[in-house]
Amino acid sequence: LGHGSNVQGLETTATYIPETQEFELHSPTLTSSKWWIGGLGKAATHAIVMARLITQGKDLGPHPFCVPIRSLEDHRPLKGITVGDIGPKFGFNSVDNGFIMFDHYRIPHISFLAKFSQVNKHTGEYTKPPNAKLSYGTMVFVRATIVMGVRYALAKATTVAVRYSAVRQQFVDAANPRKWDNKVIETPVLDYTMQQYRLLPAVASAYACFFTGREMIRLYDLNQEAMQQGNFNLLADLHASSSGLKSLTTTMAIDAIEDCRRACGGHGYSMFSGLGQFYQDYLPNVTWEGDNYILTQQTARYLLKTYRNVLAGKAEASEYNHTVSYLSQYMQNPKAQCPVQKPSDFLNPELILSAFGFRAAYGIAQVAKALDSQRSWNSMLVEISRISKAHCQYILVRNFIVTLQNDPQLQDKSLVRVLRLLACLFALNIMEKELSEFLVAGYFSSEQTQMLKQQVIELLEQIRPEAVSLVDAFALPDYYLHSALGRYDGKVYEAMTEMAEREPLNHTLVVNGYQECIKPLVKSRRQAESAAKL
Repeated sequence: LGHGSNVQGLETTATYIPETQEFELHSPTLTSSKWWIGGLGKAATHAIVMARLITQGKDLGPHPFCVPIRSLEDHRPLKGITVGDIGPKFGFNSVDNGFIMFDHYRIPHISFLAKFSQVNKHTGEYTKPPNAKLSYGTMVFVRATIVMGVRYALAKATTVAVRYSAVRQQFVDAANPRKWDNKVIETPVLDYTMQQYRLLPAVASAYACFFTGREMIRLYDLNQEAMQQGNFNLLADLHASSSGLKSLTTTMAIDAIEDCRRACGGHGYSMFSGLGQFYQDYLPNVTWEGDNYILTQQTARYLLKTYRNVLAGKAEASEYNHTVSYLSQYMQNPKAQCPVQKPSDFLNPELILSAFGFRAAYGIAQVAKALDSQRSWNSMLVEISRISKAHCQYILVRNFIVTLQNDPQLQDKSLVRVLRLLACLFALNIMEKELSEFLVAGYFSSEQTQMLKQQVIELLEQIRPEAVSLVDAFALPDYYLHSALGRYDGKVYEAMTEMAEREPLNHTLVVNGYQECIKPLVKSRRQAESAAKL
C-alpha cells in the first residue's frame, strides 16, 4: 500500500525459523499491506508474495514466496490472513483487485521460490544467486509481452476509427463533388487529410509495435538459452530496452485510443463505440509493471553506462546490441548533418535510421556531460526521460525497417510496398513530433523540416487507399471489437439504432418517477400560466 516502484522499500517480512523449517510472514505496518493484486480480492487461493527475507538475523531484501491464501475446502481466508477487494476502480472492474495482510502467518520451507537463491532448510544459511541480475528475467518477459500487447490495443482502436471514418460522410466537396447512382454524395471523413493525419500514424504504430514485440520475445528466448550456459551478455541491454519500450509503447497506445475516440466525433463518446470502456480498461498499463516515467530511468542508466564504455573503448557492437553501433557512429562524427536534398530522400531507410541514431546519441552525450559537471540526477529527470524515449523510438523504427528487409514471409511485392510506406510514415511522423530535438542537435536545417512535413502529407495520400485493408488485416472479429462503429459490414447506423432500442430506459414509454417528479412540475407550470391569462 505504501510502496510500488520502490521494490527495495517493501515492508512485508518473511523470517526463517530453522527449528520448525518455516517462514513467518508478517505485515508490520498498515502501509505494508499488499494492494492492487489482481484476482486476490475474491477468487485466488494462492499468491506469489514478495517479502523481505530475514534469516540468521540478516535482512536480505525482497524475495518471492508461494503462499496459500484461502482454504481449498470452503474458500475462507486461512488463519493469520486478512484479505479482501480494494473497491471500485476507474476501469477494469471485471478483475477483483485485492489487498492482503499477514499476522505472523507460517508457511513451509518449500514455499520459498528458490530457482536462483536458496535457504538451507536446517541452518537457515543463505546462498545468493550466481548473478544479481537473474531476477530481471521475469520482468523482461512481462514487459516484452506488454509491448506485444500494445499491438492489439492499437489494432482495436484504429480498426474502429478507420472503419467508421470510411463509412461516415460529412459535407459535399464543392470543388470536386462525388456522385453515387447519379446523386451527389458527401465526402467520407477518412478522405480529409486531417483525419488521415490523426489516424494513419496510429495504424503504423500498431504494425511497428507488433514487429518490435515479436523481436523482444525472440531476444528473451535467446537470452534464456544464453543464461543457461552462464552467458549474461544480452541481459543488460534487453532489460533496459524492455523497460523503456514498455514505458513508450503503452503511452503511445493510451494516447492513440483517446485520439481514435475523438476522431469518431460525437458517436465516439457513446459507449456503443467500444472505445470509452476500452480506454478505461487499458489505462492501468501505463502504471503496472513499472510506472512509465520511473522506468525511463532504468533505460537511461544503461544508456549512460554504455556511452561511457564506448567513450573509453570498452564496448563492442554485436548482432543484438545496436546501442553501441549508433553511439560509435555519433562519436566518429558528432557534427554530422542530414544529407536530405529533396522530400523523397526521407524515404531512404538508411537515412531514417541514421537520423534516429544521431538524435538518440546526441541526447545521451548531453545528459552525460551535464551529470559529469555535477548536475544532480533529479534535476536531469526530464532529459533522462527524453533519451530513453529517443532510444526506444530508434528500436521501433529499426525493427520495422529490418523486418521488411529480412522477413522471408514477406514475398508479396505489393504488400511490402504498402508496408514500406507505412514504416516511413511511422518514422517521419515521429521526426515531425520530435522536431525540436533534431534541430537542437543541429541535424536538420529549416529547409529540411519543410521537406519532412511535405513528405508526411504525401505519405498520407499514398496510404489512404489501403487504410481499411490495413486494419482489416488485423482480423479482429466484431465480438472482440464490441463496437457499433467498427463493424466489419459497415452497418454503423443500424447497429447504433438497434443498441439504443435494447437499452433498459427504452423498455417503457413513460420514465419511472414521472408521477412523483415530472408531472407535478408540468401541472403547476400549466396552472400558473392559466391563472396569468385570467
